[in-house]
Amino acid sequence: METVGVIGLGTMGAGIAEVFAKAGLHVIGVDIDDAAVERGRGHLAKSLDRQVAKGRLDADTRTAIDTRLTLTTDFEGLATTRLVVEAVPELLDIKRATFTRLDQHCGADTILATNTSSLSIAEIAGFTSRPAKVIGMHFFNPAPIMKLVEVVRGADTDPEVVAYVEELSRRLGKTPVTVADRPGFVVNRLLVGYLNQAAKLLDSQSAGRDEVDAAIKAAGLPMGPFMLMDVVGLDTLVEILDVIHADSGSPRHEAAGSLRSLVADGKLGRKSGAGFYDHSQSVAEAEVAADRVAELQRELILPHIGEAQEMADSGYASESDIDTAMKLGCGYPDGVFGLLRS
Repeated sequence: METVGVIGLGTMGAGIAEVFAKAGLHVIGVDIDDAAVERGRGHLAKSLDRQVAKGRLDADTRTAIDTRLTLTTDFEGLATTRLVVEAVPELLDIKRATFTRLDQHCGADTILATNTSSLSIAEIAGFTSRPAKVIGMHFFNPAPIMKLVEVVRGADTDPEVVAYVEELSRRLGKTPVTVADRPGFVVNRLLVGYLNQAAKLLDSQSAGRDEVDAAIKAAGLPMGPFMLMDVVGLDTLVEILDVIHADSGSPRHEAAGSLRSLVADGKLGRKSGAGFYDHSQSVAEAEVAADRVAELQRELILPHIGEAQEMADSGYASESDIDTAMKLGCGYPDGVFGLLRS
């Protein structure tokens, strides 16, 4: 049985481990201490139990998945893995420590993949003695449900490594979109600028939270930007914005004051119980006038489309790949260019 590793068993890492185990791979999940391992075990049990309760998994399949999961604090078992995916917090110092340790414990042929959503693959590869075997494998949350994987090739990534990760992604039931190393890649590069613009509209008192969310839902997106920011996590969003802003210098990527204030107050979105919304209460659907809907859609979506066009014009990603990424990664029903043409 093919063996893979997952480093970090938070919500994202546990989800990735579940995806691998469901696909028939043996998974060695590693976290920093016993308490973190038990939290990861809890994430997995909760997800799998819910699927059994809903009839999506039968008891025998659930048992088989459990037998393919080994959760530990020990890196030693990673020596014979074909691939290890890192899913630790989005902080470069933590990535450096993780990849330095993986480089020491993994076999020479092991591919080291990072689930980073914005950091440089080349910089992470530089923490190892095997830059040709380092790649981005960016899953989306929740990993068991979301179909997109951004496969990000670093400057030195071996083409055979890229091909393997693309093929593995398909085996997992995912759709890979392969791009070069650029902060934010496709989805976050486009998404966080759009979300940040919504927060800046609120800061300037040009628009209210409820009317913005209602206007964007009227465009066919599954949720408005303020609710989506709360789902993503405001701290995560600020971290990604800071990385992309350091690269682009664009005001679109300079984190809005309201975002930084909420994070400083510990209001991180749904995971903390409050962010732009109070998640202890149900959220009522807002109503907004038709002319205001059109105005807010233009304000938020048109600059977003312009950045996608720049990506396509520069050759970074094709219009087709951008549309696929935004459909599967963000729920855009027609992608970005489909939205432009509609």
